[in-house]
Parts: sequence; C-alpha cells; structure tokens
Amino acid sequence: MIVLQLVLFCALFTALVKLGVRNDARNGLCFYPKPVQERAFEIGLCDRATVAKKRKRFMIPFFLVLLLALLLIIGFWNGVHSFWGAYWQALLFLEVMNWYDGIVIDKIWVGYSKFWLLPGCEDLPYVQTWREVFKKRGILTLIWVVGAAAVAGLVVLIDATTGKFISPFEAVWMELSGSALLVGRK
Repeated sequence: MIVLQLVLFCALFTALVKLGVRNDARNGLCFYPKPVQERAFEIGLCDRATVAKKRKRFMIPFFLVLLLALLLIIGFWNGVHSFWGAYWQALLFLEVMNWYDGIVIDKIWVGYSKFWLLPGCEDLPYVQTWREVFKKRGILTLIWVVGAAAVAGLVVLIDATTGKFISPFEAVWMELSGSALLVGRK
C-alpha cells in the first residue's frame, strides 16, 4: 500500500509542477540556475519582479497541497495516530519526494525534454550535474528530517479518531504527562 501511496504522491508532485509551468517554461524560470535566469532577464524573456511573483504564486499553493496530501495519507488513509508512526511515514514521503525531484524531475524530465529549453539560453547549462544533484538533495535530506517532525506534529494534533493528541507514552517521553489536554484526560 505504501508503494502505491508514494507513487501517487510523486504523481501529484509532477502534476503540480506541470500545472504551475503550464505550457511555457518561462513560468518555471525561478527553478533555473542563476546564469540562465540572468540571460533570460538580459534578453527580455522575463523580468525579476515577474519571476518573484510567479515563484510565490506557485510555491505557496504547491507546498500547501503537498502538506494536505501528506496529512490525509498519513492521518486518514493510513490511520496513524502516534507521533513516531507519523514521523517515520512523513520522513519516508518527504525523502522519496526529495530524491524524485532531483533525479526524475531535474535530471530526466528537464534534461531530456525540449519543453524546458528557453529561446536564447540554449548554450547555457540548465540541468544540474550529478554532483550538484547529490549535494542539493543531501542538504534537503537533512532539512526534511526536521520537516517530517513538523508534519508528524500536525498529524497528531489533528487526530480526532482517538480523542487524544498524543499517547501517554509520548507524553511521558516529552515530559508532558501531567497535561490533561494533550493526553486526553478529563
């Protein structure tokens, strides 16, 4: 089941990227390396203000939709109620998404599709090298360790099926065992 969920999550990721750039690679200019962006500004393909505005318009809904999908998959579809169960699942989903983005999206889709070529920038390298992919994804791997905790916290916080926010064991572990609100005692 988890493999199907990972495939669906990555498909959602891809669909959101495609929806965000629509049928014009200039809509995804914020994802290109700085030299490509600078050339695009120089030759008039786009301006900095427009790129910044499009980046915000894309990234905020993008992350919110992916967060909502994670919460629904982990908390409702999988029925996870504990922090650590939610944490490990969130970490798995976020790490798979991270490496999927670096390998499938950046190296394969961007690297082999003519869609991402910008007129006037064809001579510039716009696909990351394997070294750059591993460096960036390695850093993001560490960041998602923290991000998974935030997702797990939200899963547990909105868990309404047990009437508790966290288990008694987790409350003791976090030194919150005296909290009637968190443990669910009246």
